[in-house]
Amino acid sequence: MTLKEKIESKRFIVCGEIGPPKSCDGSIIREKSKYFEGIVDAVNITDNQTALVSLSSIASAKILLEEGIEPIMQMTCRDRNRIAMQSDLLGAAALGINNVLCLTGDHQKFGDQPEAKGVFDLDSIQLIATIAKMNSGFLLSGYEMKKATDFLIGAAANPFAEPFEMRLIRLYKKVEAGARFIQTQPVFHMEIFTRWMEKVVEMGLHEKCAILVGVMPVKSEKALLHMKKEVPGVKINDEYISRIKEARDPKEEGIKIAVEMIHALQKIKGVRGIHLMPVMWESITPTIIKEAALDVSH
Repeated sequence: MTLKEKIESKRFIVCGEIGPPKSCDGSIIREKSKYFEGIVDAVNITDNQTALVSLSSIASAKILLEEGIEPIMQMTCRDRNRIAMQSDLLGAAALGINNVLCLTGDHQKFGDQPEAKGVFDLDSIQLIATIAKMNSGFLLSGYEMKKATDFLIGAAANPFAEPFEMRLIRLYKKVEAGARFIQTQPVFHMEIFTRWMEKVVEMGLHEKCAILVGVMPVKSEKALLHMKKEVPGVKINDEYISRIKEARDPKEEGIKIAVEMIHALQKIKGVRGIHLMPVMWESITPTIIKEAALDVSH
């Protein structure tokens, strides 16, 4: 079954994520893919995350396909205008890549080339609408294609950024534009996430798209403190920082927290799956899936 079919079947979804290398060494993608093979439904390929140049998401997604893993190609609006984005989408579709996550993209000032010119011709909501139009057989110009795309469209959501109400409005607009699955930022504050999810259910958005919740295993207190201080829109409960700090083995405690988080999320109404984000720690994926006792047989 494809990711689209699994979402339509109402099964609990498990996605992973791989960050492409900052080089042209495709073997790194092949090596990392082994940690996800047979134990997740699909794997995200990031698109120049945090504005750092990396192997392209299209090429990386194609490598995953060759390894028998269904990719979710991320596409940011930071680096391309609408012509380039439509062209890349046509190329991805021709290569058999059928899942795309639409992102506005981290501002270039966060990367190592802050002098780069950001494009932002479209934002993520407009990109979603563009792909929906392409799925119906038309480019933005109105040109009717001989063969329409058939993308499963995804989008991101941050339940923790302020203002809280605006985040829900943006989520509503993304779903109305054509998003059929949502991947959230990693959860480290269950109280805020639960309140956000209650609003999502109240608005009925969980019935129109699959909410896949971000879970990020961390190795150290330093990693959590960095996210809390440096990453905009992140909320981290001090309990997790204390647990990692006081643990005899911080990595082991990080795994334990991730597993606890998965079990808690499974009980929340409207949650359809998880999006495991093992940043630079892809090898831990099988351990977390096993310890969380997730059913990956499908």
